[in-house]
Amino acid sequence: MRKLRSVGLIVALLVLMLVLTSCGAPIATDPNAPPNGWWETLIVFPLAAALSWMNKMLQAVGMPYSYGFAIILFTILIKVVTLPLTMAQLRSMRTMQHLQPRMQELQKKHGKDREALSKAQMEMYKEAGYNPAGGCLPLLVQMPILFGLYQALYHLTNIGELVNQAFFWIPDLAYPVQSEGMGWITAKFAAGQYGTLVGYLILPVLLVLTQIMLQKMSQPATASKQDQDPQQATMQQTMTFMPLVFGFVFISLPAGLSLYYVVSNILSMIQQYFVTGWGSLKIPGITLSSIAPAMGTPGQSSIPSEAKITESREPETGAVKARRRTKKRK
Repeated sequence: MRKLRSVGLIVALLVLMLVLTSCGAPIATDPNAPPNGWWETLIVFPLAAALSWMNKMLQAVGMPYSYGFAIILFTILIKVVTLPLTMAQLRSMRTMQHLQPRMQELQKKHGKDREALSKAQMEMYKEAGYNPAGGCLPLLVQMPILFGLYQALYHLTNIGELVNQAFFWIPDLAYPVQSEGMGWITAKFAAGQYGTLVGYLILPVLLVLTQIMLQKMSQPATASKQDQDPQQATMQQTMTFMPLVFGFVFISLPAGLSLYYVVSNILSMIQQYFVTGWGSLKIPGITLSSIAPAMGTPGQSSIPSEAKITESREPETGAVKARRRTKKRK
């Protein structure tokens, strides 16, 4: 049943991404054309204007590949704006890692009694001030930006501003286009444009790799499958497939959008390192320190164990009561 829910969540997320990415991009070719509807007014056109302004500022100082660096600068600004939410998410994640020893004790104590285990977990979360849904907020904030940026890139392409804007090995940040689907791959291959094909595929591959690394960093280094909370284990199984899903979808999307997501992942990895360290990330041939600088080590928990809490709640023995009565008489 749990695996079925995981598969269902993956399918739902994939369908959601396909629906949103296939939403009609702005089709106006006049730079002075007004936005159509609240979505373009509040999200798409402001993002397009911000990118255009950054590009012009970078061009003014002689920056090569100005539009690519404008997207990178835009990504950094988004990360700065959402930093408080991201830090709250990472602290919440670290709290969950600290709760793992108590979670294991609860699982041993309640066994297969899921109702009692769930109730005990909620009490534990309340005592620790942990909100299981708190980690979703930064993602929810960034999703409108991601889909708005997708349409903003098409708008800038339609008005001729982003056409043939290269970035190092990428010939055009506005290509591929979603309407071509996977057909552009076979077209480039048939035309013998192997270098161009590889150039466009590099960013989706980097997207998958950085997403996997970020997921590994978010998992505690000492956690095993037997020690994990069942709900957390199910979520991790589900999220394992998400980098591949994202990579598959982004193959058909503009390279500028992939550039945004890769840079965003790298910045997230830096933030993750300074809060929880390297987590369970392992790179062959490289020894990574599992100690998180500045913010403390995930393995060191200040949260009392279930045994200590149970001990503090145990009734007093007869000997203790007798000593108390003796003290009162004195």
